[in-house]
Amino acid sequence: MSPSRKSSAKPLPDQLQGYDTLAAVDLGSNSFRMQVGRVLDDQIYELDSIKETVRLAAGLDARKSLSEESQQIALTALKRFGDRLRGFSPQAVRAVGTNTLRVAKNVSQFLLKAETALGFPIEVIAGREEARLIYLGVSHGLPAGKEKRLVVDIGGGSTECIVGRGHTPLQMESLYMGCVSYTQRFFADGKIDSTRLKRAELAARTELQTIAARFREAGWKKAITSSGTARSLGEMIRLGGWAEQGITRDGLRKLRGALLKAGETRRLSLPGLTPDRTPVVFGGFAIMSAVFDELDIEQAMTSEYALRHGVLYDLLGRYHHADMREATVAGFMRRYQVDLAQAKRVESYARRLHEDIAAEDGGERDHDGQLLTWAARLHEVGISIAYNGYHKHSSYILQNADMPGFSRMEQAHLAALVQAHRGALAKAQLSIKRAGDWPLVFVLRLATLLSRRREGSRPPPVRLTRRANRYDLAIDRKWLKGHPLTQTALNEEISQWQALGFEFRIS
Repeated sequence: MSPSRKSSAKPLPDQLQGYDTLAAVDLGSNSFRMQVGRVLDDQIYELDSIKETVRLAAGLDARKSLSEESQQIALTALKRFGDRLRGFSPQAVRAVGTNTLRVAKNVSQFLLKAETALGFPIEVIAGREEARLIYLGVSHGLPAGKEKRLVVDIGGGSTECIVGRGHTPLQMESLYMGCVSYTQRFFADGKIDSTRLKRAELAARTELQTIAARFREAGWKKAITSSGTARSLGEMIRLGGWAEQGITRDGLRKLRGALLKAGETRRLSLPGLTPDRTPVVFGGFAIMSAVFDELDIEQAMTSEYALRHGVLYDLLGRYHHADMREATVAGFMRRYQVDLAQAKRVESYARRLHEDIAAEDGGERDHDGQLLTWAARLHEVGISIAYNGYHKHSSYILQNADMPGFSRMEQAHLAALVQAHRGALAKAQLSIKRAGDWPLVFVLRLATLLSRRREGSRPPPVRLTRRANRYDLAIDRKWLKGHPLTQTALNEEISQWQALGFEFRIS
């Protein structure tokens, strides 16, 4: 999948030993795509690719809920994907949902059925995270170079614009316009004329105006378009004899004339226009035309690489200890001026306590330990706003900020743990959804409580054991007697946990 670069041979990371294939599933607003790739020398070579045209965005009703019919079409596609992925390790598969799943009001109910059909968890990613992954995928299909590149991906429900250099995005935005949504909005009856097309283009240019000046200021040497819309438009322009390769301004002008001459989708018979693209071509064309006008593009290459490729390379990066989430957490700690020494104390204490009870459960779950680490490092980001109620401020930041590498669900999970690390425990019941999160809340609260003095001296040696809903903390009696404030706080913790049906004892 990346023939343009060579790298020295390396053994697979330990987590990938035993299986050398990865899979990405992209639940797009127009199409569902699955990509399977073989890992070799830090690169991924395509083994299999499956596409299902589902037009999920078309299934949103006026209340932004997915219709039953659209859900069934999507679930049927996911069952086919699940059949192909049977036997894959959960660590080797990543499935992501995009714009339609971001806006659907009944997404939670749908995801329960979708994950069952696929057989793997599904992450709904934020718009800028989608942009980052698209750029990562497209950049792996380009020759190495230091020049800046503009990447535009027109999907079914959103359009992502990115300026980057190498594999690093520098500017990222996700705009709420796509080939499915614009076709429904302006060409729902399958007909097109100059007035309708102009209205669609002006609407798209209005969206683009919010980012155009900033993107033009960033500058770029080459423009690249990705996704099915771009490839379809590029093929029509090439086969029409209007450009040798890619998409050009003049090619779009001539294609515009051909679309208007046809007047409606059922009369379209342009070379390069496939049946699955015909129903959404008008909306896609209007957005591409607006992109060229508003960003002053004369010519753009088309790329075969897209979101699913970026997901694969991001997954591979996690196994090579280049997890974007780690970089994001470190960036947040700097940005919000986190007390690094205190964060390290709480993290160390929380991980040690978690290892105690994980051993009782038969071993620590990697994801839980990782989530606990991030929560410990970020639990005080809200102090930059105000100390009073800082855990609520921290939770709000983690829930709503752009956090590259994290899915929306991971952000919500992290925010819930951070909010529950102090204050009234009863309120945590509203945000803690998974029974397995209560042990994480317990050790995080205990770690912050025992590290409350914020000093360099070592905290007291403790041993935590767990049996179902009972926790036993063994702590040095003499130390505890000499720290009455901590003893009082521990007694308060005992009362709060008992009120939730847990038993907490100190010996």
